[in-house]
Amino acid sequence: MRYAEGGGLIAERRLLRERIRYEVGERFGRGEQTAVIAKYLRISERSVERWRRAWREGGMTALASAGPPKLPKVSDEQFTVLEKELARGPAVQGREDQRWTLARIRVLIARTFRLDCSSAAVWRLLHRHGWSWQCPARRALERDEAAVGLWKKDVWPQAEWLRRR
Repeated sequence: MRYAEGGGLIAERRLLRERIRYEVGERFGRGEQTAVIAKYLRISERSVERWRRAWREGGMTALASAGPPKLPKVSDEQFTVLEKELARGPAVQGREDQRWTLARIRVLIARTFRLDCSSAAVWRLLHRHGWSWQCPARRALERDEAAVGLWKKDVWPQAEWLRRR
């Protein structure tokens, strides 16, 4: 079962699955059939067979949880430092506007922690820590509607024509 904040099982679910595997291991020891175990515990027969194979090869220790499949590159302590840098704003990092993009955060992570990660990894990291993309609730006060109208009338058709060529 995957959860919304970054994929994989949360620690509690991982422990629950481990307890189920141990119970299945005890049932293997009693000689119960795969179909009976699967029906009683409401799990797939395929999982029971996979666990039976592991149990035959390594006993009950083979049914233990292997932990999370992949640890994040940026630890929680490093993310605390990253959040402080993000709170300072992009202007401090030499940017002209006040927007954080995934690419900019990726560069910040590379400079701060000497870690190279993809934009997708940055998105997962931020999402796992409760960050989300933001869209302005209203238009900026500085927006010049006349200039936007002229741009749509004069520049956009030319750009659209070049794009279609």
